[in-house]
Amino acid sequence: MVKKMSKKVSSGQLGPAETVRFYYKGKRLSQLRAFVHTVKLGTLTRAAEAMFVSQSTVSLMIKALERDLGKTLLLRTRRRITLTSAGETLYELARPLVERMDGIDQDFLARIAGQGSSTLHIAAGTSTLQYLLPPLLSRYRERYPKVHLSLANVTGRDGLKLLREDKVDFAVGSMLDVPNDLAYAPVYHFAPMLIMPPGHPLATHDNPGLEDLSPYGLILPPERLSTYRLIDMVFHQHRVPYTVTIEVGGWDVIKAYVASGLGISIVTSICLVEADRERLVTRNLRAYFPSRSYGVVMRKGKVLQNEARDFLNLIKPGLFSRGGYDVAGHSER
Repeated sequence: MVKKMSKKVSSGQLGPAETVRFYYKGKRLSQLRAFVHTVKLGTLTRAAEAMFVSQSTVSLMIKALERDLGKTLLLRTRRRITLTSAGETLYELARPLVERMDGIDQDFLARIAGQGSSTLHIAAGTSTLQYLLPPLLSRYRERYPKVHLSLANVTGRDGLKLLREDKVDFAVGSMLDVPNDLAYAPVYHFAPMLIMPPGHPLATHDNPGLEDLSPYGLILPPERLSTYRLIDMVFHQHRVPYTVTIEVGGWDVIKAYVASGLGISIVTSICLVEADRERLVTRNLRAYFPSRSYGVVMRKGKVLQNEARDFLNLIKPGLFSRGGYDVAGHSER
């Protein structure tokens, strides 16, 4: 019987079911890699470069995958490639698998090296690095002293770019609008606060309104940042005019300028510390502005390494459990 089976195989006379099983095992991973790299990198050309194959090969693999699954996965135009609903579903399932397979050599070598050290990459803005992360990093270092920490001080588009290019494990900060390819889990909430120097006319108001703020120049972060956009939105919604006299980055700089009498500002309470009580007068503006959330931002489908999972569990156990980062993006607006 063994000889007969050998003859059957060597002559290429596999049965239909055996042929299908062999095909799927031999080709499916390559098809999925072509599909994932095309979606991730945006073009067939870039996917081909990443896989060291021709563009036509990538195209043929994706077409074969669509034929096998009986679903259209990508809509192709001259300028862009768009995922269909079925494509989005497959992408969420396939991307972690492909990334684990692509990184298995590196993971294997790291584990057998037995060095016991690794690196955790986090992106965060200045305020998060200065006010929110220090106690968390201190606790993490106590528990995992061998893990090297790499902190990228970036905000806005720069931070999102690092996330999408997998140059960081996750980002910590605040988001107003969450793109569909990212997931945001808010953890901390801070009140909106009006700050002014002692002796300022508004210091006599217990509950100043937007109209009361209107005559005075505001000191705000740069217009490209979410804080500026949120303040602008609220004033316009209430149809109250306002003036920005100084744009400057960094809460510490803004607080110093306000204390020097150069203007007033609207900040998030995350940046207010005990020492500020002597040089600043504060008023809560929750009647007009929403509380500001800070949390963790991840790319959907990201496969977290142990170092990243351990840090997130310090922030909040089960923060990105199954279903937590697969949901559609939302907006705090």
